[in-house]
Amino acid sequence: MKLVHSVYVLVAVVLCFSQTNAQWVQASGANAADIRCLAVGGSALFAGSFGGGAFASTDNGTSWAAVNSGLTGTYVAALAVQGTNLFAATFDGVFLSTNNGASWTMLNTGFSPRATYALAVKGTDIFAGTPSSGAFRSTDNGTSWKAVNSGLPRTYVRSFAVKGTNLYAGTDGGVFLSTDNGANWTATGSELGSHIIYALSVSGTNLFAGTSGGAFVSTNDGASWTAVNSGLIDLHIMALAVSGTTVFAGGHSPRVLVLAERETSWTAAETGLPAKPVEALAVSGGYLIAGIAQSGLWRRPLEEMVVSVQPRTGGLPRGFALDQNYPNPFNPRTTITFAIPEAALVALDVWDLLGRKVAELVNGRKSAGVYEVTFDGSNLASGVYLYRMQAGEYVQARKLAVLK
Repeated sequence: MKLVHSVYVLVAVVLCFSQTNAQWVQASGANAADIRCLAVGGSALFAGSFGGGAFASTDNGTSWAAVNSGLTGTYVAALAVQGTNLFAATFDGVFLSTNNGASWTMLNTGFSPRATYALAVKGTDIFAGTPSSGAFRSTDNGTSWKAVNSGLPRTYVRSFAVKGTNLYAGTDGGVFLSTDNGANWTATGSELGSHIIYALSVSGTNLFAGTSGGAFVSTNDGASWTAVNSGLIDLHIMALAVSGTTVFAGGHSPRVLVLAERETSWTAAETGLPAKPVEALAVSGGYLIAGIAQSGLWRRPLEEMVVSVQPRTGGLPRGFALDQNYPNPFNPRTTITFAIPEAALVALDVWDLLGRKVAELVNGRKSAGVYEVTFDGSNLASGVYLYRMQAGEYVQARKLAVLK
């Protein structure tokens, strides 16, 4: 009885403390930059901003430095890497750097619209998307460009994705597909026709779209799309990134979300971030990098967000339950099992004994069932922690121990 009492006293302490950020850390060197895009090139990371030009990092996003020599277009909307070439899409056209951003050269021959919002690399070809003149293609590393808009009625191209031999263009009215390097385009499933397509990303055999109407997934190369909006509050999804079978989304609220394999509901992972839209995401060196409007660049270890939440087979549970984790003590991974007899919003977090949240494992709506969550405590020091679950009016907490 004393043990149960002590657990609830500790839970009360947790609830009285403010939720300090133990996960997201702001990078130095671009603190107030209005970040709009990210790209990974070898051992370097690159970021583009509106008004501040480009930034580069060589330490997995811990620190950043401006790299703007020759980059007259300081509004950078997209970045793309092709071997040792780095391309930047700006309001003044496309620029090329062959030395990780140390210097830039303008590439606008045959490229009359100048303002550019999207870039893609497909083999030896470079594609650029514009807000007024559709898509352009370069076959000579950006030296010259040619419009490729046959069948592309929507001239505002905001995003691209490459999946095998397929090239996808996200526009202000749906997603279009080209199977011949932009020579011809056809509209994909009609489900996206009324939405602005801010971001496209490939995860295995799936194609994801971040839109003005939420997140969508296609499992058949764009022939049809299914909304994946459970867990979203604001439906504007501005950025997407993929790590293995886990998809990350950036938007307004929640600002960062996680969709694990075989899950149909997004889990929030935004604790500690400023209350501004996340407009760029990238995965690099075991970290998720987030570019935030007027708030610079932030990073968080993937292991804190990529958790396995799998429903177990069998009959439906009769009541709510949070089981003791196993093994316990553990190093570095343990399994937490919980049960809910009806669909509910579930929050499952890990806290230290000072009342600081150190991991957010589940935060979203789940169907009735028994679930197993794999928690990786590699980033935690040895000691005793609490894991706490809330589902509707049900609240339970238990202790776990990390032993290294």
